[in-house]
Amino acid sequence: MLRYVLQKAFWYLLTFVCAVALNFALPRLGDNNPVDIIMGQAGKGLSPTEAQKKKAELLVSFGMAEVDENGNVIYEPETDANGNVVMQKVPQLDENGQPVVNVVKVVDEAGNPVMVERQKLDEAGNPVFVEKAPAVEKGKKGKKAKKAKKVKAKKGKAAKAAPAVEKVPVMETVQAERIDTVMVDQPVLKTDPKLASAVSQFFRYVGNVFHGDLGLSYQNNEPVTNVIKKSLPWTLAIQAPTILLGWIVGNLLGAFAAYKRGIFDKVFFPCAMFLNGVPFFVFGMLLVAFFSITLGWFPAMGAYSPDIPELTFSWSCFKSVSWYYVLPFFSVFPILLSGQATGMRSMSIYELGTDYMKYAKWLGLREGKIISYVFRNAMLPQLTGLAQSLGAMVGGALITEMIFSYPGLGMAMLNAIQKNDYATIQGCTLMISTCVLVANFAVDVLIAVFDPRVKAGLQMGGK
Repeated sequence: MLRYVLQKAFWYLLTFVCAVALNFALPRLGDNNPVDIIMGQAGKGLSPTEAQKKKAELLVSFGMAEVDENGNVIYEPETDANGNVVMQKVPQLDENGQPVVNVVKVVDEAGNPVMVERQKLDEAGNPVFVEKAPAVEKGKKGKKAKKAKKVKAKKGKAAKAAPAVEKVPVMETVQAERIDTVMVDQPVLKTDPKLASAVSQFFRYVGNVFHGDLGLSYQNNEPVTNVIKKSLPWTLAIQAPTILLGWIVGNLLGAFAAYKRGIFDKVFFPCAMFLNGVPFFVFGMLLVAFFSITLGWFPAMGAYSPDIPELTFSWSCFKSVSWYYVLPFFSVFPILLSGQATGMRSMSIYELGTDYMKYAKWLGLREGKIISYVFRNAMLPQLTGLAQSLGAMVGGALITEMIFSYPGLGMAMLNAIQKNDYATIQGCTLMISTCVLVANFAVDVLIAVFDPRVKAGLQMGGK
């Protein structure tokens, strides 16, 4: 038994790797692939620097860009027609990221030094001044002043007026200087990061998936795993009860209809056949039109009342969620039930016609015991059918979420498709594939447990 489970687990793991490979390959097919479309839309409304940073983040999230040891994106240098690297002058920066400056001599076009005057400084760096008498005004006023001076001298005045002096800065001629930013040669880098090889991209993408990194949702500006964490519980709340209850109740009703026949089978079987042929989205829209729009009994969309700002463990929240849950649940449950019931009815009719059933009736076994034998033997093909139809069931439930705007994976995928958010589409489809694979694996294990033919085959193979 353990060997059987391990073999099945290996093949399902291999199938999962194939699903991851398809998720990796599909967005990279063709010239106008969704990745290029996202790259073009990512920079809208942003500055060139912000757009370049956004594109780099998206390329890293897709595992397409090469990164260095520190996780920084690598950019290739531009080259000219001869294959030489194009260089540009950029300021040299110090350890603090500030431009490095230098004092340089100023020269003219001929290369001769440009001379200017500046104040002379002493050895201590202080300005040098000299004392100088003020200049006497020339002209008529000067002559009058001289005559007045002579007259005063003749009169015998002994006092002499001291001339007023002033300090004048000493100037010196030096070569002009200026402060320049130190420039260095640097390659001109391309605006898009360097792309990794296809093999490197694939292994990086697979590694990211197994580490739970499904990329960045650029419409929500958050990791795709966060989007899935918000949406997956709502999807499981719809799909898990509908698939399990639909399978159990449908098989019980199918077995009962096959055994009782009569009026119950004549009414039940046509209704089940009719419902089994109705698509999920058509039945959902009929329920919305009748019970929501016409009668107004149930809400048409959403998962809870908009009056509730935040979900809590309270009676009002539980009541609101349950009320909004009715139509999405019953848009899927009757169709799944009818499909399982019709299949179980056919298998039960076959089992009732077998020799061991006739012998059991001749022995006079209780009716409940006979039905249990019929149900047990007819259930085994139903388990196989359940494994084969899980994908269709999940797909129908996702469409139901879109109809009712239920905040599950289906609605998240619809919003991502409308906004070309391919990372979210990839993550949701991969999560849906994983859930289907896990469910199929569980069904295979159940078949091995309940089917005695599989047990016998395992025992024969083990010898």
